[in-house]
Amino acid sequence: MNRSYILVIDDEPDIRETVKDILEDEGYEVALAENAEAARKQLRDRLPDMVLLDIWMPDTDGITLLKEWKESSGGELPSPVVMMSGHGNVETAVEATRLGAYDFLEKPLSIAKMMLTIERAIESSTLKRESSVLHDAMDLEPAGRSASTLRLKEQVKRIARHDSWVLFTGEPGSGRETFARYLHANSNRAERPFVDVVVSAIAPGNAALELFGKEEDEHIQYGRLEQARGGTLFLDEVADMDLDVQAQLVGVLDSGTFLRVGGSEPVHMDVRIIAATQHNLEEQVNQQRFREDLFYQLNVVPVHIPPLREHADDIPDLLNYYTDYYARHERLPYREFSIGAQNYLRQYEWQGNIRELKNVVQRLLILGGDDEIDAEEVESAIGAASSVNTAAGGVVSFDQPLREAREEFEKAYLTYQLEKHERNVTQMAAEAGMERTHLYRKLKSLGIDVKGK
Repeated sequence: MNRSYILVIDDEPDIRETVKDILEDEGYEVALAENAEAARKQLRDRLPDMVLLDIWMPDTDGITLLKEWKESSGGELPSPVVMMSGHGNVETAVEATRLGAYDFLEKPLSIAKMMLTIERAIESSTLKRESSVLHDAMDLEPAGRSASTLRLKEQVKRIARHDSWVLFTGEPGSGRETFARYLHANSNRAERPFVDVVVSAIAPGNAALELFGKEEDEHIQYGRLEQARGGTLFLDEVADMDLDVQAQLVGVLDSGTFLRVGGSEPVHMDVRIIAATQHNLEEQVNQQRFREDLFYQLNVVPVHIPPLREHADDIPDLLNYYTDYYARHERLPYREFSIGAQNYLRQYEWQGNIRELKNVVQRLLILGGDDEIDAEEVESAIGAASSVNTAAGGVVSFDQPLREAREEFEKAYLTYQLEKHERNVTQMAAEAGMERTHLYRKLKSLGIDVKGK
C-alpha cells in the first residue's frame, strides 16, 4: 500500500514541524514549505495527494497561490487543498471554497478536526477518481465462468502480485481494458490511481505534453505519468504512438525519470506500465513502425485476451451482466433472454466482441417489448445493425468493399460534426480527435464544404 503524500505550507516553523510529526505518526508521507517559492519547488518536484495551505504568508498569500494552481491546471486544482488561518473570516473562507479548496481550518488547529478533514479530503479525491474508473469500466470483475475465462482471471491475479509491466493483446472490444483494470484492482497499487491514455486519440505533436506534462515560468501542467504516480498507467493502442515519442519513452523507462516539456529538473517516475494493442508488435518492429527496444521493455509479461467467439460459453453470463447493469444504472426495463435467443447468440460471430454484445443488449432493452427476448427478436436486432443510418439521412451498407464503406461513414460522420459545432472547425477537431490541418485535408478530399455554400 502506498502512503498518501501531503504537502504542508506554513510560514511558522513550529506549526510546520508539529503537523509533520503528527501526520508521520499516522503513516502519511510529508513535505514542508515555508513560503510560496518553496511550495512551487515542492509542487514542481512531485504532485501531492493533498495540500495543507496557510492563508497569511509574508511573500505570497495562500489565496493567490490557490488561484495560481487553479489557472495553471486548466481550471481544476490538481490535488485537494485544505486552507488554514489564524485570522479567518467568512469572506476568506468563501473565496477559498469558490476557488476549489476542500475545507477551511482555523488556528489554533484542533488535531482531531485536522485529521478528520485530511482523511475526508483524500477519501473524496479517491472516490471521485474511482467513480470515473467505474463509470468507464462498469465493473472491475470481468464477467464469465468458462474454463478459459477463469484461467485468464487467475493468471491476471497472479501477475498482479508482482510489479512487472504487462502487454495485453487482443481484438478491439475483447476486454483488454477491463482486464487491465482488474489487474490494477488486484495489485498492491490498487488504492492509487489508474490512469488510461488512448494513444490513438492524442493529437499529433501532443503526445509528449500528454505523457510528461509541461513547465512554463512558475506554472506546471502535470502529465499522465505524474497523475498515475504510485498507481498504474494504461497505454491503450500503444502501437499508434509516434516514433519520436517512443524514443522519449524508452529513455524514461530506462532511467526511471523524465523531463516535463520546458522543464530542466528530472521528475522521478513511480508507476506500473500496462500497454495494450490489437496489432502484432513484432510485425510492427519488423516493419520499423515500432521500436524494438520499447517492445522488449513493455513485453515483460504478455497476456492475450481471446475474441468472444473463442469463449462463447460466457455469453449467458455476459447477457445477464449487461442486462442487470442497464436495468440498474440506466433504468431500462429488465428482460430475459430465452434459451433459443441465447443459443442464437452463441453461434453468432461477434466481430465486435464483448463491446458488440453490450450494444446489442442495450438496443434490445431500449426497444422494449415482452419480458422475454426470443431468437427472432435477437436476429432482427442484429440484422438491423448490418447497416448504419447516417446523420446525413443516408445509409452506409456493410455489403460493399471496406474502402467505400469507410468513405461513406467518414463523410456522414464529419458532416454531422460540422453541423453540430456550427461549422467551428476548432471545436470539431477537438471532439473528433484530429489535428486541424489533417481535418481540413480530410474534409476537402470528401468534398465537404466547410463554409456550407
